Amino acid sequence: MIWTELIGAARHMESPDVVMGLAGGTFLGYLIGSIPGLSSSIGIALLIPFTYSLSPVTSIVLLVTLYMATEYAGAIPAILMNTPGVPAAAVTAIEGYPMRLRGEAGTALTMSILSAGFASICATLLLIATSTWIASVALAFGPVEYFAIALLGLSMVSSLSGDSLLKGFVALFFGLGVALIGTDPMDGTPRYVLFDSLLSGIPFIPALIGLFALSGVFSLIEKADETPAPLKGVPKASGSLSLMRPHLGVLSRSTLLSFLVSVIPGHGATISAFISYAFQKNISRHPETYGHGNPEGLIASEAAANASVPGALAPMLALGIPGSASTAVLIGALTLHGVQPGPLLFVRDPEIPFSIFIALIVTMPFMVLLGLGGLRLWVKVTVVPRSLIAGLVGTMCLLGSYATQNDMFAIWTTIVFGILGYFLLKAKIHPAPIVLALVLGNLTEANFRRSLMASGGHFSTFVTHPIGVVCAVIALVVFLLPIVRKGKTRPPAHA
Repeated sequence: MIWTELIGAARHMESPDVVMGLAGGTFLGYLIGSIPGLSSSIGIALLIPFTYSLSPVTSIVLLVTLYMATEYAGAIPAILMNTPGVPAAAVTAIEGYPMRLRGEAGTALTMSILSAGFASICATLLLIATSTWIASVALAFGPVEYFAIALLGLSMVSSLSGDSLLKGFVALFFGLGVALIGTDPMDGTPRYVLFDSLLSGIPFIPALIGLFALSGVFSLIEKADETPAPLKGVPKASGSLSLMRPHLGVLSRSTLLSFLVSVIPGHGATISAFISYAFQKNISRHPETYGHGNPEGLIASEAAANASVPGALAPMLALGIPGSASTAVLIGALTLHGVQPGPLLFVRDPEIPFSIFIALIVTMPFMVLLGLGGLRLWVKVTVVPRSLIAGLVGTMCLLGSYATQNDMFAIWTTIVFGILGYFLLKAKIHPAPIVLALVLGNLTEANFRRSLMASGGHFSTFVTHPIGVVCAVIALVVFLLPIVRKGKTRPPAHA
């Protein structure tokens, strides 16, 4: 069954549009990831409006390859300038930048791209082996089970809250409040509709572009006077595979560990990279060398960051729950094309998940070659003035949001949420819980009410469905684990 679907999806790759999507997504991913301040979620949000005229397969291939390439490309400025292009690359910078200072920039870049390639391929194979099984189990789900899964997704707020759980809850409840605006999904009653444009609710993509992309533009404008340190000389990357032979154990451990961690919704590339790096340092025979340019730390972080991409796609495809902020944006992209992620995806639209699998595998060799061969270009991208980046990205934000609905309401939504996102960042409140609430808010409410209607209003229905109970218990554990972990690492009051 799996091989038949994979062969069928491979035929889609023969289409010129899909090939252009693969190439364009990889190139744009490198470009976005190489620019400090941008990220995969921002890149995906910016491109979604421009995929309306494309087929669903071409669109998702373009966005997924951009997601994968961006997660690697963030290592380029991290190694060369000690400025992570994406959050997960902050771990790469710990070892990569000292290697560059030693004159080993080419070696560090080569190790990073080869680690990314190996981890992505292996994690994709794990994704192929597990996602259909997860989806087949989920086909037995009813409203109670879907409510429990949505609750599980919302429980990830404790992982997405950063240092303050209170701030995470503020963002989550704000997002849930925004999700209530519009027409009631059960009886069609308008809720908090101040004018007609709100009847269909707050438009998801313009709000997303504002929260992630336009807020980042405002931050770039604030730092426009800062000039990146010039890079003296362009390093040459050595493409020798022999560099990786002594580190195959590190590669394998980091890939498997990251995939398992990132399958849990809310545990994206950054968490995976930190966990993998810390684990490798703990088991190392020479932990004192970490932080001073140890290649094993670099390999562990890059393998983990890139293995997290297929890992985060697993709950998105099989359960309809975003595994990361970027996959939350991908769910919005699929929904706009009439495709609903979840267990029925493999039945109704099997060409979508299997095209993603093929794209992840086929794109990787091109990504490695582009990373090694285009090194001089990526170095130049890292020194583009921030003011120019802010102007270009800001223009794309407004054009992209207008294209979603062809009216000014979308632009005003983007501006309002962009300003909101900027102040959230200033208050150190990450917008990811808001996105989580916008994605899962309606799903949670609708299935909660359907469950009560089906049971005649008896709340006991939530404890009589075994799968729902298991999901609810897992949600509780997932919610409490980060809190317990923070409690253990918090210094004593007298310290």
